Amino acid sequence: MALAANLDAGKVKAALDGCAAADSFNYKKFFAACGLASKSADEIKVAFGIVDQDASGYIEEEELKLFLQNFSASARALTDKETKEFLAAGDSDADGKIGVDEFAVLVKA
Repeated sequence: MALAANLDAGKVKAALDGCAAADSFNYKKFFAACGLASKSADEIKVAFGIVDQDASGYIEEEELKLFLQNFSASARALTDKETKEFLAAGDSDADGKIGVDEFAVLVKA
């Protein structure tokens, strides 16, 4: 299931277009632009489950690298720099991965 299924297609496209260039991804702008930031806690948990592709209960660095592809299969992968910045922003307990509660805080930031 793609994340875009629960979001406005026009907003998702605009959010993806806004970070199409390498090193232009800003999670705060992206979550606001695509509409995920305005979703309920339960909807954000569903989104987390989609991004957590291996169902480990955490979003690891490799899953973050492919984050945009959860919104559109043709979206680019995040650069290493973007991925590390995204992980650092969300990993509040410094365990090298993002849990569901950390993800919810990140989306609402």
